[in-house]
Amino acid sequence: MTATLIRLPLLAALFLLVLTAPSTSAGRAERKQKKIEEREKAIKMANMKAAGQDVVGMTKEAAELRSYELRNKKKKGLLKRREASLAQVLFPGASPEEYGQGEAVPAFAELVESKKTQLPFEFYDLPTCPEPSDKIKKRFRRRKNLGSRLMGHDLKLSPYNIATKQSKGCTPLCMVEIGGKKLRWMRKLVDRQYRIHLTLDQLPVLMRSKELNYAVRGYPVGFKAPPSYTGLKEDEFYLYNHLKFTVTYREEPEEFEGIRITGFDVHPVSIAHKVDNVKVEEGKILENSSSSSFPTCTRDSSPVNEPDTYLALRSGASGGDMKVLYSYEVDWVESDIPWADRWDVYLVGSPDDEIHYFAIVNSLMIVVFLTGAVATILIRTLKRDIAGYNEMQTLEEAQEETGWKLVHGDVFRPPQNNSLLLSVLVGTGAQIGSAFFFTLLASMLRMLNPIKKGQALTAVIMLYVLCGGIGGYVSARLYKFCDAKAWKKNTLATAIFFPSIIVGMFMVLNVFLTVVGAATAVSFLTIFLIFFLWACVATPLAFLGSYFGFRAEKIEVPTKTNQIARFIPEVPYYANPPVSMFLAGLLPFGSVCIELFFIMSALWLHQLYYIMGFLMAVLLILVATCTEVAMVMCYLQLCVEDHRWWWKSFLNCASAGVYLFMYSLWFLASKLDLVGVLPVVVYLTYMSMISMAFGLMCGTVGYLSCFWFTKTIYAAVKVD
Repeated sequence: MTATLIRLPLLAALFLLVLTAPSTSAGRAERKQKKIEEREKAIKMANMKAAGQDVVGMTKEAAELRSYELRNKKKKGLLKRREASLAQVLFPGASPEEYGQGEAVPAFAELVESKKTQLPFEFYDLPTCPEPSDKIKKRFRRRKNLGSRLMGHDLKLSPYNIATKQSKGCTPLCMVEIGGKKLRWMRKLVDRQYRIHLTLDQLPVLMRSKELNYAVRGYPVGFKAPPSYTGLKEDEFYLYNHLKFTVTYREEPEEFEGIRITGFDVHPVSIAHKVDNVKVEEGKILENSSSSSFPTCTRDSSPVNEPDTYLALRSGASGGDMKVLYSYEVDWVESDIPWADRWDVYLVGSPDDEIHYFAIVNSLMIVVFLTGAVATILIRTLKRDIAGYNEMQTLEEAQEETGWKLVHGDVFRPPQNNSLLLSVLVGTGAQIGSAFFFTLLASMLRMLNPIKKGQALTAVIMLYVLCGGIGGYVSARLYKFCDAKAWKKNTLATAIFFPSIIVGMFMVLNVFLTVVGAATAVSFLTIFLIFFLWACVATPLAFLGSYFGFRAEKIEVPTKTNQIARFIPEVPYYANPPVSMFLAGLLPFGSVCIELFFIMSALWLHQLYYIMGFLMAVLLILVATCTEVAMVMCYLQLCVEDHRWWWKSFLNCASAGVYLFMYSLWFLASKLDLVGVLPVVVYLTYMSMISMAFGLMCGTVGYLSCFWFTKTIYAAVKVD
C-alpha cells in the first residue's frame, strides 16, 4: 500500500511531463525561429542603410527602416511589452479624422519660438497676412486649459486655405509693408533662428530632406547669409515668404470613407515677387485675384530658392517700407503609410532612444544595489548595537552608556529654533511630492496625454491645489508634536508660504515678458484664476487638513524627554552642515541626473518626452535613496551624541535642490545657446522654482524617514 502511494505522485509527474514536452519543444522552436527572423531583418535593415536609404521619407522603404529603428518605442505595458504603434503610445484612445473630397482642412498657427531664446511670440505678432474671420468648426476646436495659457499656446487659424485632395500652384496671399521697428525686429528674429510652427490634423509641420536625411519641426522665419556669400560688408538677412506645402494621405475605400492625413511637410522659399503696375491694398487677401498681376506667382509656376531672387529684409530703394508678397502652394500626395505610423518620423533621432533605456536601467541597478548595501550595513550595525544594549540591561552591568543610546532622553526634544518654519516646510514638501506622484500615476494610467499642450502642467497645478489637505495635515501633526499652540498661524503659513514665493517670482517675470510682447506673458484673467484656485480651493483644504491634524492624538515616542538638554560634545566635520549637506545631497541627485537630462531637453530644447513609467521608477528610486541617506546621516549624528537631528535631516536631503540648480547652470552653459539677458533670466527663474520644489520634496522625505527611524531604534532598546 505504501509503495503504491509513493508511485502515484511519480506517475502523475511523468504523465504531466509527457503532456508538456511537445508544447515546450514547440515553444523552443518558435523562439528559435523568431530569433532567426530578427537576425535576418537586422541584416536587411543594415544593408538598406549602407545603400543610402533615408529614414525620413514617405516611401515604403523609408517607413520600414524608420519603424525598425523605433521598434523599442512601439511597445507598451510594464511587464509584458506588447507591440503597438506610436499613435497608441502617444495618443491613447485617439481615433483618426477622415475627410471627404474637397473638404476644408484647417491649418492652425502655433508659437514662433527659438532654442536661442525662451521668449516665444504668437504667429500674428509677425508682419503677416491677417487672421481669417471664419469660426473654427466644432470638430476641430480644442479646449484651452490653464497650462496652455501659462505656456502661451493659443491655436489660431492660419491664413492658408487647404482643401482635401485639391492641389494648387503658386497662390498669392496678401501684400504686407514692413518698415521701421518691425523690420529691425524681423531681422532680429532671423538672427536668433526663430521657427514658425503650424499644425494640420494635429500633425506639426515638418521640414525634411531625403538627401541630408533629416526632419525638423517648424520652418525658419528666414535665413542669414555671411559677407563671404553676398559680397556685402555685413551679414544680410532674407525672409521666407513663399511656402510649399506637401500633404500626404492614405485612401482605403474598403476600410474607411474619405482620406486620412499621414504627413504635413513644408519647404520655405525666399523670393522677391514681381508685381505689375497694379494697386494692392495692404493686408488684403489676394487668393482670388488674377494671377496675371504677379508674373512670378502663377497657378502653373512653383517658385524656387535662387540667389538672384532672394527677398532681403531691408528698406526699399527710396528708404521707405519694404513690400512683401506672401504666397503658398499645396500638393496632395497619396502614400501607403498607415495613419497609426504617421508619428514615427517625429521621433527619429530623438535623444531618448536605446541609450535612454540603457542609461535608466543602469542608474536603477546602481542605486538599488547601493540602497541594498547601505540598508544591509545599517541593519547589521543597529542589530549588534541593540543586542549589546539589551544584554547590558539584562546583566545589569554598571557600565556607562555610549553611542546613540546615550541621547535617548533628548532625541525627541522638539527643535528649539523655528519649529513653525520646519513644520511648514515639511507640510509643503509633502504636498508637492503627493501632487507629483499623482500626476505621474495619472499619466501611467493614460488619463493624461503628454503630447497635448499644457495638459501635464494643468494636472500638476490642479493636483497641487487638491493636495492642500495633505500639506495642512502633515504640518499640523508635526507642529502639535512641538507643543506649539498657534495653530492658525501654522495653517495660514502652510497655505501661503510656497505659493506666495512662486507667484511673486512669476509676477515679476511676467512684467518683463509683457513689455517685450512674449506669448508666455499671462493675462490678468489667468492670474485671477490662479488666485481663485489658491484662495477658494487650496487654502480651505489646507485648513481642513490642519483641523484633522490638530484633532488627532499627539505623536507618541518611545522615550521620555529630559527637562534639561544634554551637553553636545564636539561634532565631527562630516556630521555638521554644510559638509553633511554636501555629502547627503549628492546621492539623491545622482540617482536622477540621467533622467534629468532628458527632462531638461524636453523643457528647453523642445523635444518630446512621454516615458512616464520610467519617470515614476526614478521617483521611487529618489524616495528610497533619500530615505537611506537620511537614516545613515542621522545614525552617524546620533552616534557622536548630537541629538539635534530635526533641521539637519531636512537640510541634508533638501540640498539635492541646490545640486539641481547647479546642474541647470551647467546645462545653460553647455547645452543652451541663449542670446540676450531676458532669456537667461527666464531660464534661471523657472529653474529656481523647480529646484526649490525638488529640494522641499527631498527634504520632507529625509525628515519623515528620520522621524520613523529614531522611533523604531529607540523603541527596540530597554531604557530606564
